Amino acid sequence: MTTVLDLDAQTAASVQRAIDALAGRRIAVLTGAGVSTDSGIPDYRGKGAPTRSPMTAQQFLTIESARRRYWVGSHLGWRAFAASHPNGGHEALAALEHAGIATGVITQNVDGLHLRAGSSRVVELHGTMRRVLCTHCGQVFDRRDLAVRVERDNPWITVPDAVELGPDGDVLPSSSDGFVVPDCSVCGGMLKPDVVFFGEYIPPTKFQEAEQLVAASDALLIAGSSLVVNSGIRLLDRARRRKLPIVIVNRGETRGDPRATVKIEAGTTEVLAALAQALPAAR
Repeated sequence: MTTVLDLDAQTAASVQRAIDALAGRRIAVLTGAGVSTDSGIPDYRGKGAPTRSPMTAQQFLTIESARRRYWVGSHLGWRAFAASHPNGGHEALAALEHAGIATGVITQNVDGLHLRAGSSRVVELHGTMRRVLCTHCGQVFDRRDLAVRVERDNPWITVPDAVELGPDGDVLPSSSDGFVVPDCSVCGGMLKPDVVFFGEYIPPTKFQEAEQLVAASDALLIAGSSLVVNSGIRLLDRARRRKLPIVIVNRGETRGDPRATVKIEAGTTEVLAALAQALPAAR
């Protein structure tokens, strides 16, 4: 596992300041897409991110051709998501929770990698690609079962060896002509992945769960998020008003940098691994 000694001098100094700020505290963690880049899932705004706009809720719900295109891309993207693996950053956060240091993870990601890494308390602010919902009757479907239906009804569809995967699991397909869009097998209604599309609000109960996690903690660690999405800034403000230490780990500027106790300009995998190595001994 990465230690502070394995980091370059500037990063090591920042990490040591973070250790001093977080030592002996119960830490709430907020993660964004940057945590999953080392698992092969691109960031929205980082270097190499796809230059395209994600599907909006209005487009999905009202434009049949857009919905068909999304379902083709979503199926291809879900296959790529399913083939990805947690990285050292995910595993480090799970280790901090098991050590009684992290109170849980609030994530803006929909890839499910925190749970697969072993974190047990995970608040998925933007939903998950693991489930699909009927917008009419509310029936819930496992994405694996739906994938079987999609491939049965569209035997021509194949997953290419390489796809330009978006952080939300969407892929731009070359064509969606002839694609049979899956519907609810209970009522025939419209199906939608259990994710918060652009233009949708996070369910209030889900945000309250995130707020409660921060309220039960003595510090906030933010990793891999530029904090452009307002939900992240709102949680940071909850911590700031309580005068909690706030540590931000991200390559590039974030909206929360002026309010951070410590900002670490580095990759999340190595920094989180170093924190997981040092914090148990610092209690």
